[in-house]
Amino acid sequence: MARIERDSLGEITVPAGALYGAQTQRAIDNFAISQLKMPRQFIQAIGFVKWAAAQVNGDLNVIDRATADAIGDAALEVAAGEHDSHFPIDVFQTGSGTSTNMNANEVIAQLASDSLGQKVHANNHVNAGQSSNDVIPTCIHLSAALATKQHLLPALTALAERIRAKALPYGDVAKTGRTHLMDAMPLTVAQEWSAWVEQLLLSKERIESTLPRLHSLAIGATAVGTGINTHKEFGARVCELLSGHCKLTFLPKTNYFEALSSQDTALELSGQLKTLAAALMKISNDLRWMNSGPLTGFAEVNLPALQPGSSIMPGKVNPVIPEAVAMACAQVIGADATITVAAQSGNFQLNVMLPVIAYNLLLSIELLSQSLQHLNDKVFNGIEINADTLAANLARNPILVTALNPIIGYEKSAEIAKKAYRENRPIIEVALECTTLARDELEVLLDPKRLCQPNVV
Repeated sequence: MARIERDSLGEITVPAGALYGAQTQRAIDNFAISQLKMPRQFIQAIGFVKWAAAQVNGDLNVIDRATADAIGDAALEVAAGEHDSHFPIDVFQTGSGTSTNMNANEVIAQLASDSLGQKVHANNHVNAGQSSNDVIPTCIHLSAALATKQHLLPALTALAERIRAKALPYGDVAKTGRTHLMDAMPLTVAQEWSAWVEQLLLSKERIESTLPRLHSLAIGATAVGTGINTHKEFGARVCELLSGHCKLTFLPKTNYFEALSSQDTALELSGQLKTLAAALMKISNDLRWMNSGPLTGFAEVNLPALQPGSSIMPGKVNPVIPEAVAMACAQVIGADATITVAAQSGNFQLNVMLPVIAYNLLLSIELLSQSLQHLNDKVFNGIEINADTLAANLARNPILVTALNPIIGYEKSAEIAKKAYRENRPIIEVALECTTLARDELEVLLDPKRLCQPNVV
């Protein structure tokens, strides 16, 4: 079953049950490049924007109150995900996102018309005081801000707190340090893990530093930044309503021309997300190395066994979560490259790669949020330290001789280290033979726990 819809280009056939109209159908027909659709968070954001816009237009007498309320109710249904099946347009569409904006306008107009019992127009009523050119950039910022607040930052904080809590009991458990993947001076497990915690907390600070710019919205700029066909108070009032509804502080952009022609803030946030991805990849690879073995690897930690690791080798268990997280982080790094290319596509007064920026930015936030949650729940919640392995490896570490440098010199220390390694003997035994130092003195100088203390000489 189908029906005929009309727009400025003429007639077009639309499925009978579709809430959308002619412009959405043209976009469906024109853009079949991928199976990728605009993310749920973005559709939620556009619903919020249309709700706020309708309320402001009603208050300003741009549209009548009954129409404004009907539009607002329909827009909140869209935001809640009740009509997601009616948002079928490909991510790879017109660069302004006009197709997605009109998709929302048409769906909301139809819902409002059904509720009100009279025609609500997609352009004249739902899109009043707006342009795709300011709505879509606004939704990029709004959706990213909400996803960051609701998912990413809480997951970041939770993982940092989990690792810190797990490390606390190991403040005096020394282990062999490694530089260049080679044995180095000792440190404690807590000291090693504190680096991970600090990486996460610094990533959180970087992301939070971007939020004031992310919370600045383009709404009110309309077509090119001049605010043509909208009330001078429209943008500020929409931001005020969105602030109250979303429990975040949103303000109009101080320069609307910048808001439409660039996507520098989206790129800035993407760069912070890329930095977090690099940190999570480092942490994941550390975990993979530490878990390696169990017989011929480091075997310093045991990660929770989640699934069989091989279709052919019975009993094999792999570090599947760190591997999955590393792949997600690689995807985030790739998404940042896409956003980088897209962000420089602000030709004169409008960036024309807005949908792909929105898709990749929200994808990155989701991937990182889920990766943080998985590391928290499926790795650090059940990780175990192999203290005996740490102690045995440390006892054989010839680099401990570094502590003797100030007393016997670098060359003599190197001679002892090589001899101990060559003969597979403890450093203290070789040092007794090659120096005049007494055993009790050497035991103090070579004590790994002492060497883990700051500024030991």
